[in-house]
Amino acid sequence: MKAVHFGAGNIGRGFIGLLLSNSGYEVTFVDVNEALVNLLESKRQYTVTLANEQADSIIVGNVTAINGSDHALVAEAIAEADIVTTAVGVSVLKHIAAAIAAGIELRLSRGSRPLHIIACENAIGGSTLLKNHVFDHLPESAKAQAEQVISFPDAAVDRIVPLQQHDDPLLVTVEPFYEWTVDRSAMLDGFKEIAGVHYVDQLMPYIERKLFTVNTGHCIAAYQGFLRGYETIQEAMTDSAVVAEVKGALLETGAMLVKTYVFDEETHKQYIEQILERFVNPYLRDEVGRVGRSPIRKISPNDRLIRPALLAYKLDIAVPHLTRAVAAALLFDESNDPESAELQAYIKEHGVHAAIEKYTELPKDHPLHLNIAKEYEELKGKH
Repeated sequence: MKAVHFGAGNIGRGFIGLLLSNSGYEVTFVDVNEALVNLLESKRQYTVTLANEQADSIIVGNVTAINGSDHALVAEAIAEADIVTTAVGVSVLKHIAAAIAAGIELRLSRGSRPLHIIACENAIGGSTLLKNHVFDHLPESAKAQAEQVISFPDAAVDRIVPLQQHDDPLLVTVEPFYEWTVDRSAMLDGFKEIAGVHYVDQLMPYIERKLFTVNTGHCIAAYQGFLRGYETIQEAMTDSAVVAEVKGALLETGAMLVKTYVFDEETHKQYIEQILERFVNPYLRDEVGRVGRSPIRKISPNDRLIRPALLAYKLDIAVPHLTRAVAAALLFDESNDPESAELQAYIKEHGVHAAIEKYTELPKDHPLHLNIAKEYEELKGKH
C-alpha cells in the first residue's frame, strides 16, 4: 500500500507519517525542503522519540521523499497512491492544490480506483477547503469523474510537537498523546482503516472540542505567558495566574460545547484536566513564541478565540477569560513573527478598536468588542 503525505516537517514525520507507516503503508513525503527530501530519500527511515520519562524511540521505516516542485513526479505518486494526506498548514493548501489536481487527472486517465485525500490541519473543514482549491484546477469533465471516486474526508488532529533541536535533522520528539479523528461518513466503500485513527459519523463535535480546548488553551498559555516574560509553555504553566486564565477560558468553551453538542459535562471536565496536564509535560520544551505565532489568524472570526467566544455569547455564557485572551493576543509583540509585527503596526497607527474590528470582525458596538478593548487597556497598564 502506498501513501503520499505532503509536508515532511515535524508533524508530518512525528505524527501522520508515523501512523501511516505503522499501518503498513509505504510513505512518500512531498516537501520543498531539498535537504530534508534528500535525507529521507537516502536513509529511508527516521526516528521518533516520545517526550516521556523513558524517552521511548520508534524507528519509522519504509519511507522516501520527493521534491514538491517536481509536479510530474508528485502527480505520478498520487496516481499510484492508496491514500493522500497533508500537514502543511492551512495557508499552504492552495499552493499544493495544482499538483494534487494533476495527480488526480493522471489517476483518472488510468481508471477509477477510489482515493481518499485527508488534510490533517488545525482547521475546521480542512479537507473540504483543500477540495475546493484542487477542483479549481480540474477541468469540468475531470470534476464529474472525481466526485465519484475521490473523497476528501475532514479530520481533526491533535499532537503537540515542539520546535526540535537535534543533531539528526530527521529525528523528531513528540508528546505521547495523539488523536486523529476522521469523518467516517465521507469514506468510500471498501476503505482500509488506518491503525490508531478514530472514525466517527459526526466529526464537527470532535473538531470543535479539540480546537476550542487544546488550541484555545495552548495559545492562551502562550499569550499570558508572553506578558509575564516566560520563554516556554511549561514555565508559564507553573504560574498559578496563567493556569487560572487558561482553565477559566476552557471552562467557558466547555460550557458552550456541552450545551451545543450535549457532551457529558463531567467527561468534558476530565478532558480539560487531561489537556492541562499535557501543557505541563516536563519532557517537552514548547516555546511561547512558537505557540503564540500568527496571532492574526488566531483572533480571526472562525478560529480558536473569537468563534467559541461568539458561540458562548449567543448562548448567554459569560466569557471574561476568552475576551482577556484576545486582549493578550493583541499585546503579543514578537518581532520575528510577520503577523505579530503587522498587528502591532496596525494598532500603533489606527488604535486598538480599529484593530479589533479589522481582525476579529466584531463591530465596535458589539459587547465582546468593548470587553476586549477594556481588557486590552488593563493588561497594557499592568504589563
